[in-house]
Formats: sequence, C-alpha cells, structure tokens
Amino acid sequence: MVDILQRHGDIIFFDWADSNDGKADHVGIVEKYENGKVYTIESNTKGDICKQNNYDVNSSVILGYGTPMY
Repeated sequence: MVDILQRHGDIIFFDWADSNDGKADHVGIVEKYENGKVYTIESNTKGDICKQNNYDVNSSVILGYGTPMY
C-alpha cells in the first residue's frame, strides 16, 4: 500500500516476479499516483526506450520507494 508521504520524483524499486529474490532488479521515477495506480518513467523497459508505465499500488513487483534529497 502506498504511504501518503510518497510523491512524484521518488525512486521506485522493482523485484520482478521471475527473480523474486528481495533485491531490486529495476528502478524508475515516480511521476504521479492516481486512482490506485502509480505512474512511472522508466528506461530500458523494451530495449533502449524511455516510457511511462503504470502499476497497481499494491503490485507484488514493487519492492519499495526511496526519496532523494533533491
């Protein structure tokens, strides 16, 4: 479940289901939260493409979040 303190610009960490080892396999930048979804900007998702993705906030592939000291 998303903590209300998370916000755009946070880093989102993923642990893909194929490894599911508790270690981050991929990262993205949180663009926004809306209607139970987290929208991200990620690169190298399908080759060398940078694109927007979205996930259910309770998705099992979301390992956690980090807030950079901007």
